[in-house]
Amino acid sequence: MNEFSILCRVIGSLFNRQPQDPLLMPLFTLLREGKLQAQWPLEQDELLTRLQQNSDPQALAADYNALFVGSDCSVPPYASQWPNGPTEAEVRAFLSSRGMPLGEAPADHFGQLLLAASWLEDQSAEDESAVQLALFDDYLLPWCGAFLGKVEAHASTAFYRTLAMLSREAIQAMRDELAESEDDAE
Repeated sequence: MNEFSILCRVIGSLFNRQPQDPLLMPLFTLLREGKLQAQWPLEQDELLTRLQQNSDPQALAADYNALFVGSDCSVPPYASQWPNGPTEAEVRAFLSSRGMPLGEAPADHFGQLLLAASWLEDQSAEDESAVQLALFDDYLLPWCGAFLGKVEAHASTAFYRTLAMLSREAIQAMRDELAESEDDAE
């Protein structure tokens, strides 16, 4: 798993799952112990330290639910619920055409899109930056700025405000790297 995949997997998981989900416990342990910073490929130490200081999953559960869960959540995590976002069917068709196995859960969830980017990266036999660019440019970037801005504005915990900032920087850095990879391939 390379740096791109790690970034997408960590950020995607933190948005895609409830903070008290047992699958996130190892990640929260790495965060709390300050060990995630050693593996983090971007210069985001200040933001990672802020996450570390505010990473109690039980304390985050109410904020996660208020932000992302249910029909009256304050920040819908689905692309199809944003003015510039693609429909769920468009996202599903794109990912299915790349061979990604999809379950019943909506494919247009912000966290799911980042996990899909990780999956695409891990599955690619050769550098498939064009596919990654399409995922970012067509299915993630048109709406994720507004989404992350609302997360920052509506989060009641420093963890989710910080995660939104960290995510914005990381997504931009990954997008820039993809563009460079694509330019090198041409």
